[in-house]
Amino acid sequence: MSERSCLSIILAAGEGTRMKSDLPKVLHPVAGLPMAAHVLGAARAAGSGALALVVGHGAETVSETLKSHAAGCRTFVQAERLGTAHAVLAARDAIADGFDDILVMFGDTPLIEAEALAEARQGLADGAAVVVMGFRTDKPAGYGRLVEQCGELVAIREDRDCSAAERAITFCNGGLMAIDGARALGLLDAVGNDNAKGEYYLTDIVEIARAQGLRVVAAEVAFENVLGINNRAELAEAEAIWQTRRRRRMLLDGVSMTAPETVFFAHDTVIGRDTAIEPHVVFGPGVRIGDRVRVRGFSHIEGATIADGAEVGPFARLRPGADLGAGAKVGNFCEVKAAEIGPGAKVNHLTYIGDATIGAKANIGAGTITCNYNGFTKDRTEIGAEAFIGSNSSLVAPVSIGAGAYVASGSVIVADVPDDALAFGRAPQTVKEGRASKLKARYQAEKQRRAAEKAAKDRAARG
Repeated sequence: MSERSCLSIILAAGEGTRMKSDLPKVLHPVAGLPMAAHVLGAARAAGSGALALVVGHGAETVSETLKSHAAGCRTFVQAERLGTAHAVLAARDAIADGFDDILVMFGDTPLIEAEALAEARQGLADGAAVVVMGFRTDKPAGYGRLVEQCGELVAIREDRDCSAAERAITFCNGGLMAIDGARALGLLDAVGNDNAKGEYYLTDIVEIARAQGLRVVAAEVAFENVLGINNRAELAEAEAIWQTRRRRRMLLDGVSMTAPETVFFAHDTVIGRDTAIEPHVVFGPGVRIGDRVRVRGFSHIEGATIADGAEVGPFARLRPGADLGAGAKVGNFCEVKAAEIGPGAKVNHLTYIGDATIGAKANIGAGTITCNYNGFTKDRTEIGAEAFIGSNSSLVAPVSIGAGAYVASGSVIVADVPDDALAFGRAPQTVKEGRASKLKARYQAEKQRRAAEKAAKDRAARG
């Protein structure tokens, strides 16, 4: 269908009061991405060359937030909310530009897949004027039924209007549609509002099209594709479905997970082949991981890049800007932020590395911290290749440790250390013979005094 032009209209004007939130409903995230951005992405992936976003509640916030997710998307405001057909017609100017296909979607259906949209477009290519996306369920109560005859859709019957026979239909309306672009405005303008709510319903175009002798069909999709989010419980359900899909995709693409149900991905997580992920790992946005990486349990990674053969965790946190070279290691209870860890370098345990560059094969001892923030500005720490930083060292930025240099354990380093130099930054050690027993006795006496005071207060309180 590459030769067919397509406009996707995403309806995002609803207030979403059941979310009980100041944030517009369509901006609530699934896998770290606003719901409506998922829909825009699916539209693009399905071959839509033009996008129209219909906004209402929180229009400015919605438009500004989604701008970066849909280059060239036109925004239209639905000033009054008078039904779904009325909402689509808010984008009249875009429809009038003349497209072969018009896709109508909702900003609160984040699980829609490009394949489902492509199938609906194929229905138009095959001669239908309208394609309605539907799903099957063994609990159809409350949903509009798709009434078919001889392979064509003859009506969408609301649950309250169904006959006994129609109520038994398990093929239900998913709300999303594809409309022949040449006929779209004519069909939409023919929709009336002679109903209890006085609204213009998009579903009415089914019978309008048939009355004009046009072909209308239904395309069956999985229920998740048309799952609308109205409250936070449904948002959590959508997140769970999205994560299940992505875990399966990762496994099929060559990523190992010992307990997939405990691993959580962001919308843009990229992981290479033969990488192994242990239980209870969370990936935030912006993570790129190469091949043959091991991510050990209970680690949290966001905005980080990890090269082939590196190892992370357990209990590690990689914050935005962390960049691990090939074969590097960031071990247990370590945090890395805005820092480059060179190939083969090791940051094994109990360490904070922030705003730093660590050279290849350097070794960072346990308890080391880069003191990168002075309360006002942040400065960098530079550590050369094959340098050795002893345990429990504090490196006060800005500071540079040369290649092959050695920093003694327990040092506070405030000045640059040249290549191959040995640096001590300790206070002189003082030993007081026999003072330990006196110090213990003093502490013991203080403990007894406090206990006696507490007992006296307790007796006084009891009278």
